[in-house]
Amino acid sequence: MKLYKYVYMNKWFLIFCVLIVLTSCKSVENYNVKITSLHTIEDLRTDVDKVYNQLKKHHPKLYQYTPKSVLDFKIDSLKKSITTPINSRAFYKKLAPVITHVRQGHISVGSANKRFSKKEFKRLKKNTFEFYNLDFEYLNDKLWVTHTRGKDSTYIGSEVVKINDELVADLVKTYKTRFTSDGYNKTLYNRVVGRHFSTFYYKDKGVVDSLKITLKNKDSLFTKTLKRIPKKKKRVFNDSLKVEKPKKRTKEEIRLAKIKSKQQKKENRKRGFYAKRKEYNRNLDFIGKDSTVAYMKIRSFTKTNYKRFYKESFKKIDSAKTKHFVLDLRDNGGGRVAEIDYLYSYLIDKEYQFIEESEVNSRVLFLKSLMSNSNPMALKIIGGLFTPVIVAGSLLHTKKKDDKLYFKFKQTKVRQPKDLNFKGKMYVLINGKSFSASSLISTHLKAEKRAVFVGEETGGAYNGCVAGFYKIYKLPTSKLKVRIGLMQIEAPQKQSPDGYGIKPDVEIIPTIEDRLSNEDPELNWVLDDIYKKD
Repeated sequence: MKLYKYVYMNKWFLIFCVLIVLTSCKSVENYNVKITSLHTIEDLRTDVDKVYNQLKKHHPKLYQYTPKSVLDFKIDSLKKSITTPINSRAFYKKLAPVITHVRQGHISVGSANKRFSKKEFKRLKKNTFEFYNLDFEYLNDKLWVTHTRGKDSTYIGSEVVKINDELVADLVKTYKTRFTSDGYNKTLYNRVVGRHFSTFYYKDKGVVDSLKITLKNKDSLFTKTLKRIPKKKKRVFNDSLKVEKPKKRTKEEIRLAKIKSKQQKKENRKRGFYAKRKEYNRNLDFIGKDSTVAYMKIRSFTKTNYKRFYKESFKKIDSAKTKHFVLDLRDNGGGRVAEIDYLYSYLIDKEYQFIEESEVNSRVLFLKSLMSNSNPMALKIIGGLFTPVIVAGSLLHTKKKDDKLYFKFKQTKVRQPKDLNFKGKMYVLINGKSFSASSLISTHLKAEKRAVFVGEETGGAYNGCVAGFYKIYKLPTSKLKVRIGLMQIEAPQKQSPDGYGIKPDVEIIPTIEDRLSNEDPELNWVLDDIYKKD
């Protein structure tokens, strides 16, 4: 009887698993059919109305930079421009540029790209696309290859002129219309379009197996065809050659190897290791003459636990009696408020309030985010089960003031500096891709005149941004996903006019010549300034 029951249960478990796989495959197939089909004019215009209604309902600062009358006109013009049935990809190319007129950099529109079955995805994973091995940067109004993770170094230092038969200048111009900075500053565009060019190209064209790029190096043009190639070549063994067996390790060697591996994993967690690029998210070095300048490079305020890194770093800085500290926030796209608050507590010597209470449009933000129509049903069911707890917690953190709702973080309370706070001379390196959280901590440091800023204006606004929690709304017909920030997050300090980033005290814009010669003009200026005064 027990054996029968066991076989019976496993039979139904197997059937259940098969149904999940078949349903998943069918879901992928249905989605691909929907996004490639031509949608009616009426349905697409309804999608436009739906997304605008979502923005009006959830975005707390929708008209901060663009008046309602202007945004209404843009939306109406978009609807009128849809005069023939089009597919989701074509609709994305119409919708994204209009949504950017909100001028809030955390709003984004996802493109409609084909989904893959598990079998297709597994096959794709076996190969690597050579195009994605190239790192680009947009400098001097041109797109350059600045680094490659492939074996061919001839790309480096070359200008990309064409991809297939399209001029790169035209592609860049188009891609800049599909995202926005906070407010009116322009520095974010060149940084983002260069660093993420391959992503924009994928959103534009979808998956391709090969493409032809035309490059220019000095005065000569040359063409390369980039393909999908196997990640690893199969090893060929020659039976005539004797292969030595690896030497058997002793118990002591095995023990030491385990200790070393454990220590490395701990270091990777502390600093945030990016395996693909083989680099750390958080770095502290001592540079300059006699290694007397503390240099901290933070690539983003995300990834793994941060407290241990900062505790150890400022303990080292204090022990070394360092007089000069450089915080490098270039290309830092942001991250957690909690992390930048923690870092700031080591950079200031008096009590402070890190952020103000955040304006919101709902008392139950987390629930709104959790129950987004883009989330899977299983997640919504779990959210439903915990709704009483979620609602209670949300209500405790929100209050109404002057007919507006505000959410209170623990960072809105008055904070105390850390005992080992750095009191010496400080420099901050910024550029157009210093965004969101990196702009927020820069606002504090700038307002307190705590540091000399070197580089270019940040892409994130001085007066804050709409971020925190997000709602990902899926449009009913086109299936495009629109990300909407739900909280106005800003420091107590403000500047006028609104809509601009943190501006450098010393403006330095790198050139392609700097990249090719491995020069860092911003950091070089800082070191020169330090040694002039010492």
